[in-house]
Amino acid sequence: MGAMAAMGALPAGALPPLPTLGVPGVPELKPLTRYEAMRLGPGWSHSCHAMLYAPNPGMLFGRIPLRYAVLMQMRFDGQLGFPGGFVDRRYWSLEDGLNRVLGLGLGCVRLTEADYLCSHLTEGPHRVVAHFYARQLTLEELHAIEISAVHSRDHGMEV
Repeated sequence: MGAMAAMGALPAGALPPLPTLGVPGVPELKPLTRYEAMRLGPGWSHSCHAMLYAPNPGMLFGRIPLRYAVLMQMRFDGQLGFPGGFVDRRYWSLEDGLNRVLGLGLGCVRLTEADYLCSHLTEGPHRVVAHFYARQLTLEELHAIEISAVHSRDHGMEV
């Protein structure tokens, strides 16, 4: 029996629960709604990241369908990540903070609450809520964002 069959059918748009890692010293992720996340007190940091992607009709080696192009960045620590970062909830909505961070790193894209996917929190030594957004673009729009990123204010500093 497949993993999805064992969990049962999920409602449309619902994400399956994350498996527990069970790694000592690594805090577990706990899903919560956007509403619940917005009601957390001032002791929480909020980070917002976005997956920008586009359907790609290209073929790899003339045989393998590419299907999608996804924008990711090499971080300062050598790991790949989605664009975004920490937002200051005292001054901005999540989306305003995310758009500010994306504007510094990419230049030209604005996300809205309609692009929101999910939130998870960790209660380790650092109390962080991670918010994830996604937006489908055209391949041309995605390429334009890639090109504009090298001219952004923070290019080369963090990513």
